[in-house]
Amino acid sequence: MSRVLFATWPFDGHLLPQLSIARALSERGHEVAFYSGEAARASVEQAGFELFAFERVDEQRVLQTLHEIDGGGRRSRPGRGRLLGLMRSWLVETMPGQVEDIRQVLARWPADAICTDIALWGPTLVLWEAQPIPVAMCAAVMGAAIPGPDAPPLGFGMRPPRTRVGRLGSAAITRLTELLAIPIRRGVNEVRARYGLPALRESVNRFAGRLPLYIVGNVREFDYNRRDLPASVHYVGNCIWYPQRAGGEQQLERIPARRPWVHVTESTLACDDPFLLRAAIDALAQEPVEVIVTTGERREASVLGEGPLPANVHVARWLNHGELLPRCSALVTLGGKSTVLAAAEAGVPMVLVPNSWEKPDNARRVTEAGAGIRLSARRLNPRGLRAAVREVIAEPSYRKAAQRLAGQLAAAPGPARAAELLEELAAGARSGRHLATAIGELV
Repeated sequence: MSRVLFATWPFDGHLLPQLSIARALSERGHEVAFYSGEAARASVEQAGFELFAFERVDEQRVLQTLHEIDGGGRRSRPGRGRLLGLMRSWLVETMPGQVEDIRQVLARWPADAICTDIALWGPTLVLWEAQPIPVAMCAAVMGAAIPGPDAPPLGFGMRPPRTRVGRLGSAAITRLTELLAIPIRRGVNEVRARYGLPALRESVNRFAGRLPLYIVGNVREFDYNRRDLPASVHYVGNCIWYPQRAGGEQQLERIPARRPWVHVTESTLACDDPFLLRAAIDALAQEPVEVIVTTGERREASVLGEGPLPANVHVARWLNHGELLPRCSALVTLGGKSTVLAAAEAGVPMVLVPNSWEKPDNARRVTEAGAGIRLSARRLNPRGLRAAVREVIAEPSYRKAAQRLAGQLAAAPGPARAAELLEELAAGARSGRHLATAIGELV
């Protein structure tokens, strides 16, 4: 039996995939615990695991920083100078607190391996070498973030390069973004120096390719069929676990089933102007569909306005996508990873309006697969959104492409394979420690 500590930010898109893998590990007879924020406690404990909450990481400050970066609005990002400062505050300045917290956790709850969130850098960039302890990456994005010739530059929603010239262009843009991020890496190296570690000479994403295990919760076909990655990278398929929340199924049963359902959602982190929700309500109020809108748990329905909603619009703060999406004819979304993969698993065509983070890249994967339409967040209007929804419902090719993705995801092993890989990693670490102990005794 092994012990695996999962380290993650307490946001659903980061937490729920790790919970699915943790449950699979537990079913195989291993012990699991979580290091995360207090916001994760209800879900972690409902899944049956112990939570070691942040002590030296300011959870509320992180959440505020993310809201400043994202904002939930139409703009994709703050200006570069401000963005770098915000990213450093979140990713780099929290690292020492993460490291000291996890060291205390390991002193109380010795683990054989850590499975970490891609954006929680302490385990990857410090503990893996300084502790030392094997660290696995559990990517909270749809693809491997490791640069390579088969993939477009991250964050721009560009097409994958398919020619020599295209690959050279993509590599040049990737290198430029890495140069612009040098201030971030400088901060990382300051933290590493505190622990006696050498400076990184490459980007954090390239360095992550050195980890002994890098788990991608997707299928290779939905990540441009990449063949340019190290052997440590494993595509296992979608990994998601939905916590039980009262009332969701009853809400769905009250929605008329005679007409097609269209689900509209933004993000669990969204807290500002719900521009996509409002545009979708305006666009679809007179359409022969039922519109199921989720506002996000940090919003009330009142963000949609004071007046009565159209009769075909149904609003909730959160609904289980595993229950909702198989009943839908279309999804309208900003394009977060968990939402896109849930729709793909259900074979539902999508209209994507990406505005920040990795969402442009997710939208590109969907359009490259032929399973949806991408619209500009800055130029979004009800007329264009209505036309896009009509098209993905009426044109059979979109649903066929979505169903093809559903078949690929259904054939993937999912959390069970991720658990098997972590089991192997942890077992190797235990064997190494036993061997070291035996040698020490002989000496």
